Amino acid sequence: MTSIWLRILPYIAVALLVAGALFGTYYHGVTLTDARWQAEWNARDSRDAQAKASNEVAERTKERAYQQSINKAVQDDQRLIDQAIADTSTARASANSLRGAAGARAARLAASEASGNSCAVAASKAASHAAMVLADVLKCTDQRAGDLAEAADQARARGVTCEQSYLSLEVNQHADSD
Repeated sequence: MTSIWLRILPYIAVALLVAGALFGTYYHGVTLTDARWQAEWNARDSRDAQAKASNEVAERTKERAYQQSINKAVQDDQRLIDQAIADTSTARASANSLRGAAGARAARLAASEASGNSCAVAASKAASHAAMVLADVLKCTDQRAGDLAEAADQARARGVTCEQSYLSLEVNQHADSD
């Protein structure tokens, strides 16, 4: 029985050596393949990180441009509002002088009705009453028109700002889709 083992033992040893060599070759191939794939994944991860960084920079640039256009629209809006307020102040000053002139005219008519003959007094009284009513109507109308003009000017300025903001947003979205 020992002689059979002694005869088979070299074959078993050769078989084990061949199996070990095959396993070593297989393991070496797997290791090389894994290393190659790992290198490709690392390169891909590096490209992805670079792409992400460049995309973030591009998006930040777009965002800054959009914010600058919004800020410019707001500044333009504030200039329009300031101009409207200045125009309103000028118009109110003009209206006040006009109302003052109408009031002075009504006061002169009232003063002239106090002196003179009775026929002229009656006609003057009617004319001065009409002038005072007209002065009051002019005063109220002018004041209301000034208030409405101020509100309309500010609403227009805000509308222009909103429109500019929308258009800049639309342009930015259109640029993003291209």
